[in-house]
Amino acid sequence: LQECILSGIMSVNGKKVLHMDRNSYYGGESASITPLEDLYKRFNLPGTPPESMGRGRDWNVDLIPKFLMANGQLVKMLLYTEVTRYLDFKVIEGSFVYKGGKIYKVPSTEAEALASSLMGLFEKRRFRKFLVYVANFDENDSRTFEGVDPKKTTMRDVYKKFDLGQDVIDFTGHALALYRTDDYLDQPCQETINRIKLYSESLARYGKSPYLYPLYGLGELPQGFARLSAIYGGTYMLNKPIEEIVIENGKVVGVKSEGEVARCKQLICDPSYVSDRVTKVGQVIRVICILSHPIKNTNDANSCQIIIPQNQVNRKSDIYVCMISSAHNVAAQGKYIAIASTTVETAEPEKEIKPALDLLEPIEQKFVSISDLFAPTDLGTESQIFISRTYDATTHFETTCDDIKDIYKRMMGSEFDFEEMKRKKNDIYGEEEQQ
Repeated sequence: LQECILSGIMSVNGKKVLHMDRNSYYGGESASITPLEDLYKRFNLPGTPPESMGRGRDWNVDLIPKFLMANGQLVKMLLYTEVTRYLDFKVIEGSFVYKGGKIYKVPSTEAEALASSLMGLFEKRRFRKFLVYVANFDENDSRTFEGVDPKKTTMRDVYKKFDLGQDVIDFTGHALALYRTDDYLDQPCQETINRIKLYSESLARYGKSPYLYPLYGLGELPQGFARLSAIYGGTYMLNKPIEEIVIENGKVVGVKSEGEVARCKQLICDPSYVSDRVTKVGQVIRVICILSHPIKNTNDANSCQIIIPQNQVNRKSDIYVCMISSAHNVAAQGKYIAIASTTVETAEPEKEIKPALDLLEPIEQKFVSISDLFAPTDLGTESQIFISRTYDATTHFETTCDDIKDIYKRMMGSEFDFEEMKRKKNDIYGEEEQQ
């Protein structure tokens, strides 16, 4: 996805783009696999899917589970590039959080918050005060700070200021600010406040949850941006094996494929193409589960997210479950896809993810993948090779968008500016056609 978005942006910016992919489908790691038979093959499962799974063609199974924050960066990128015209989205029906062995709905309205059994009555009042504070917080207006220094005061101290208890802190940090660990507590509070704002603003847009999901699966996203690139003259080649990245005097000059060299000034790729220029920074386990029933205690939602905060299961990192269904054209009628994921912490990753799988029983079929996470050791300054990061365990695209902006800045030497991109499009198309 990062490479597809960047190829789209670079094409709009007037660059000549050639996009090569060794796979026969768009999107690499962030593809959706169809038909279901291909998923069985990919995970080396013997035999073929049983009849009860319906038509293989009805399935589009994401390899990396993520949702879009309704007010997040990826939605902004989709709107500004107008890639939205190729996609349809549905709002995810609810977000849930795990506490003491049970799951509770994350309140999405004031009425829900008052009725929620996640916290007691006095706690609710203090929490409401805190949310009002966050909503009014403006990092450019010190009158909204109430004695908090956004760049110095830690989040731990902000929670203290509002006298919030441990349960509420857990729920706020992990279900609203969507942190995977508790490291954020001792960092300056500005980032956390902005994350809670993003959650609240995203929630305000559609009301059920702050998350959106594209019909036909996440694989539609890279295809949409690939199409944008093509409109602006970019060339796309699937099934194109990469034999070697050609380097002269420490700088990339081309890519060799099937005996020919495509020459270039800059190269963007994922870690799998340049294993000598990346370092392993961790692992993520993901388990794709096919179910014939909605998840228990979710009001039969046909889509939801469940967050299991780390200290509820004695871990350092949270466990996530993303669930979608035939309502999103990703599964056969009456079937559900739930994907559990977390950052690996021990030598037995499957044990670590068990609390999530227990919530999904009975599971008809599961596909387990353990992926290494890579980060570039070469930032591209000399080599002009720009390497994206592997997808982490988060359940939305904010970190992916940060990576895209980071690569853009390293390539172009300037910050990624949506407005600038809009102006460029107007120059090409003229104002009238935009209306």
